[in-house]
Amino acid sequence: MNAQTRQARTLRRMPGVRAVRRPVVADTGAYGEFDLAYVREGAPGGTPLLAVPGGPGLASVLPYRGLRRRAARRGFDTVMAEHRGVGLSRRDRSGAELPPEALTVSAAADDLAAVLDACGIDRAVVWGSSYGGVLAQVFAARHGDRVAGMVLDSTDGGTTGERSATRDHVRGLLWEGRGPDTAGAAARLRALVQDGAVPADECAVVVPVLYEFGGAPMVERLLEAVARGRRGTWNRVRGLARRETGRGAPFVMEFDLVARIWHRELDGLEPDGLPLDTASAVARDPARDGEDFVGLPVDTAAAQRGFSWPTAVLSGARDLRSVPPCAEAVAARIPDAALVRFPDSGHSFLDRFPFAGLVAAGAVAAGRHTALPALTGRLEKARGVTSAAAMRAYLSASLAADGVLR
Repeated sequence: MNAQTRQARTLRRMPGVRAVRRPVVADTGAYGEFDLAYVREGAPGGTPLLAVPGGPGLASVLPYRGLRRRAARRGFDTVMAEHRGVGLSRRDRSGAELPPEALTVSAAADDLAAVLDACGIDRAVVWGSSYGGVLAQVFAARHGDRVAGMVLDSTDGGTTGERSATRDHVRGLLWEGRGPDTAGAAARLRALVQDGAVPADECAVVVPVLYEFGGAPMVERLLEAVARGRRGTWNRVRGLARRETGRGAPFVMEFDLVARIWHRELDGLEPDGLPLDTASAVARDPARDGEDFVGLPVDTAAAQRGFSWPTAVLSGARDLRSVPPCAEAVAARIPDAALVRFPDSGHSFLDRFPFAGLVAAGAVAAGRHTALPALTGRLEKARGVTSAAAMRAYLSASLAADGVLR
């Protein structure tokens, strides 16, 4: 028995971890069935919360134990499904990895409904983060009677047009300098690319990470280090970012199989070869070969106009993956939505600031989501130690090692 098999058995014995039998390919019945893992934890009789992590590729059972404990203390009965093709839901009953035909957004959305059925939950507040937010919208379009409310966290509608708007926004900030404090960083980046000090095709992989965690000042520190010939931080961030598109860490982040979902249904944006091309990194993924882009199974913009439940749309001002203009458009289309802007946050509250997401879920459940925009400043001041703070400290220490101390 290898180490991953042992780890899988350990995870399946965790309290609250269960499985529901699902067809590998629902439409044809081909390939038989597999066991879709899920975990349920929280306050008996609490508010049902269906939390949907992003990726595609993020697992649920192992990475979010702390989140589920915090949610239980706030009165939630939390359910999380392990995405098909990931972690404990990676293989069929014979032990073979799920085939490409099994990996679609529609199937993943229907998995969520099957998990609610297995738990005996009629309706839940659905909290979807990043790709999980797109999946939550597809779930809502297909199973709207199961949705009591929604938290759309750092997400958009998952369309190619929004991918293009994201690229334009990133370039506007960090290449053209159109942000309130990014003109200096953008000018320095342009000069370094022109001089050949940094490869143009690496900019989109590295620079947005520094901006998300430390804003324009941290980007300027990075570029100062590069100008001095100190590329340690640049190289470390490049390596960390590119790991996301590999197998990653088993039972935590496994992009390799579900890359098909990204290339076939989510990202039809073609690289344009210019600096800060947000389409370039994933376009180099070998899993893209042979995949024709078809788009999502539902028109998310049309679906949003039909959502009839309270919705909170959470948007970090420094989010360069699901950018604020896209969040604004989503909130404008949903009839009962509140756009909740966080000026000192980046991408994914589920991963990096879960307290804010839980407050939002509670407000949605109580029908008080319209009060959330007035609370963001207080929430950010009270956030305490988070993974985002840890990453900011790591990057700052790395830059200090490169000789840039301010």
